[in-house]
Amino acid sequence: MTRRVVAQGTFDLIHPGHVHYLSEAAAMGDELHVIVARRENVTHKEPPILPDRQRRDVVDALDVVSEAHLGHREDIFVPIERIDPDVIVLGHDQHHDADAIRDALAARGIDCAVDRASAREPRYEEELLSTGRIIDRIVASRADEGDA
Repeated sequence: MTRRVVAQGTFDLIHPGHVHYLSEAAAMGDELHVIVARRENVTHKEPPILPDRQRRDVVDALDVVSEAHLGHREDIFVPIERIDPDVIVLGHDQHHDADAIRDALAARGIDCAVDRASAREPRYEEELLSTGRIIDRIVASRADEGDA
């Protein structure tokens, strides 16, 4: 029997933290399905820079990913119902409440575990594991070039 795993996120500007999260999630099963959040559904932080389809296509190109999907516009559980995972793996720093997700899954009759991936520490001082920090560095670097 195939063990299906779901990971989800925004995945704007893929960085080593994303690779760690998806690799760890993939190791928990036989298939890794990744749900990429639609821009209009990202309300807990700045919206992604890259278009939905581009972010999905980049995630789908990663070797550890079996299939990447765009999230549903109104109901985040629609793709979960379609994929029928055995486990949902949350990123170590994602804002989601694992217990609330478990309750919502149970209310819908979806039987799957909810787990959380471990953190990946930077491997060297200047390594960036945050899309926001990468964007900040780009903006600052471009601003410095404009001053020259």
